Amino acid sequence: MVERRGRRRRRGPDTPSAAGVVLASGAGTRVGAGMNKVYLPLAGRRLVSWSLAAFGRVPEIGVLVLVARPEDGELVEWVLDREVDGSAAEVVYGGDTRQESELRALRHLSGRIDRGEIDTVLLHDAARPLISTALISGVLHAARRHGGAIPGLPAEDIVTVGSGDGDGALAARPPGQLIRAQTPQGFRAAPLLAAYERAAQEEFLGTDTASCMERFSELPVRWVRGEQHNFKITYPHDLVVAEQVLAAAEYQT
Repeated sequence: MVERRGRRRRRGPDTPSAAGVVLASGAGTRVGAGMNKVYLPLAGRRLVSWSLAAFGRVPEIGVLVLVARPEDGELVEWVLDREVDGSAAEVVYGGDTRQESELRALRHLSGRIDRGEIDTVLLHDAARPLISTALISGVLHAARRHGGAIPGLPAEDIVTVGSGDGDGALAARPPGQLIRAQTPQGFRAAPLLAAYERAAQEEFLGTDTASCMERFSELPVRWVRGEQHNFKITYPHDLVVAEQVLAAAEYQT
């Protein structure tokens, strides 16, 4: 399951670190490419390398894990050897679903979680390449303080549809009740691992990390305001927008 093991960063013997998990084991077919979209070029680099580099600049992230597909091995080697500090990254093969991929990453970290060496885990979608170090740090600090943290933006344009006969009536939700969730989603490591193991035992498949935690954990989860630039690359036009953002002088990671 593990293809490559990176070099752990040096920290104090009694100082637990956080782990950043970058998920790159999906196919991303809607972008219209003949390859895994996270290895498409973006501003002179592979898309996934932007997320890896951002996590690598956060001092509290002591372990960095890339969850990849076995068939992307050559692309993974390219990214780790030429575009990021590959010696600091650990590569784990993902599963058939996002949740299984996350579970494999957590099991890879389980020994260090059990020993208290890793206290918090942040899980991030590699298809969100414009993640900033400030948002990573904000999610991490909120997760350490409260137990869990999810970044997101207010979903002010969401409406509900009635289920009566005929055309459903539209009703806007009150402001502040819904958010458009982003990643990274961060949680205290031990409860996160326990929740995912329970989900596997009960064959529960959630929509994202938070849904799994909501069902199998009582950790309080704090909302952290996300960023407009932290959008997901889904369609070809999204790559064009990301290129424009990176080219803008005001954009800083």
